[in-house]
Amino acid sequence: MRIGHGFDAHRLVEGRKLILGGIEIPFDRGVLGHSDGDALCHAIADAILGAAALGDLGKYFPDSDAKWKDARSTELLRVCAGKIRDAGLAIANVDSTIVLEQPKLAPHILLMRANVAAALDVSPSMVSIKAKTSEGLGFTGDGSGVVAFAVAVVQ
Repeated sequence: MRIGHGFDAHRLVEGRKLILGGIEIPFDRGVLGHSDGDALCHAIADAILGAAALGDLGKYFPDSDAKWKDARSTELLRVCAGKIRDAGLAIANVDSTIVLEQPKLAPHILLMRANVAAALDVSPSMVSIKAKTSEGLGFTGDGSGVVAFAVAVVQ
């Protein structure tokens, strides 16, 4: 059994969509990023890659490569899951936390879990997604950014 940890943070800006867990969440601001900026998928990708000692998301999808401009992060996650399988490993579990003051994410969690599980080619029962606020503290608390953390177990 191997464990990996992932983290991602993005600024929230006007004129972009808020994509988390592969779904667009209605909000007046969205995530600034080279791809669609899905911090949740990015953190999970880094966690599974880290568990397999395969590097990080930037190794495979550098923001200097125009090919990945506005790419769907669920597709990036799907590619990373394939790398795990190619290494002879299987994803056993993913646990993640999104830190965002607004909007409330609870109504979207089940669909996010289903999307992430589909991208990883695992059962939704193997994917946990939690949403937290930072009680008004820091850049997540003042609404200027979003953070996601993830832990993955591969075997």
